[in-house]
Amino acid sequence: MMNEIFPEEPSEGWLIIYIDDITVCSKTCEEGMYRLSRLFTKIQSVDMKISLKKCHFGFKELKALGHVVSGLSLGIDKNKVAAVLLKPMPQNKKEIQSFLGFSGYYRQHIKDFASIARPLYKLCDKDTVFEMTVDRVKAFESLREALTTAPLLLMPDFKLPFKLYIDASGDGLGAALHQVQIINDKPVEGPICFISRQIKPTEARYGASQMECLCLVWALEKLNYFLEGCVFEVITDCTAVKSLLNMKTPNRHMLRWQIAIQEYRGNMTIVHKDGNIHKNADGLSRWPLPNNID
Repeated sequence: MMNEIFPEEPSEGWLIIYIDDITVCSKTCEEGMYRLSRLFTKIQSVDMKISLKKCHFGFKELKALGHVVSGLSLGIDKNKVAAVLLKPMPQNKKEIQSFLGFSGYYRQHIKDFASIARPLYKLCDKDTVFEMTVDRVKAFESLREALTTAPLLLMPDFKLPFKLYIDASGDGLGAALHQVQIINDKPVEGPICFISRQIKPTEARYGASQMECLCLVWALEKLNYFLEGCVFEVITDCTAVKSLLNMKTPNRHMLRWQIAIQEYRGNMTIVHKDGNIHKNADGLSRWPLPNNID
């Protein structure tokens, strides 16, 4: 129904509809007033009513879908987290799954989410007997704490370059997308999002160099929305990734990956850093998310 009432506005990028909630976005007060006028005219034309007590006008940030959204960042709504903190320790798998569903919704905010949550996900396996062992209790408490201390995610500025940290291990693939922005007149590097996944059985046979190249291809595909057409650095602790684009005699996997990343060739710079200082993505790959939740 809402899409029928507003067939054009969402595609223009300033009107966001979620069921019966409407968000109007603008860069200036004048632009906001004009768009609100358009919105109210359309609402009036279909004899639709709005609830003034639920309306907020002129705010620089607002709460939506469990997040605090502003023009600069995306944060977790602490009121949502507070309700979870009041709940007791889960007593069965269903309660564990509910908790993981809630916390997993915010996993893009939490570095090393997979590492923290891994014992709880293993507890949800069909053949695992429910028992809150020491490591599972620790995981539960650590994840609750991580939810309360999760960093703000920067809103991406597509005019500025990105930094993509990647790392692969025998357990999985991990990547962290960062960007340096000017905040309070100072350059600050902050996260845009964190991603990770387990390796597939067929990938377990890959060597370290192949695994790292796979990680790059996967991360580019996963984060294409951010990176397509943008300048960015790839930071890795594997020299093979740096030579992937110019490899003379690649095997069939490497050749396929070469082709997959050609579209980024002009905008992507690959930088090698020693593993001891390459920390951003490392933890994500050592303890990756199960494939069925990422």
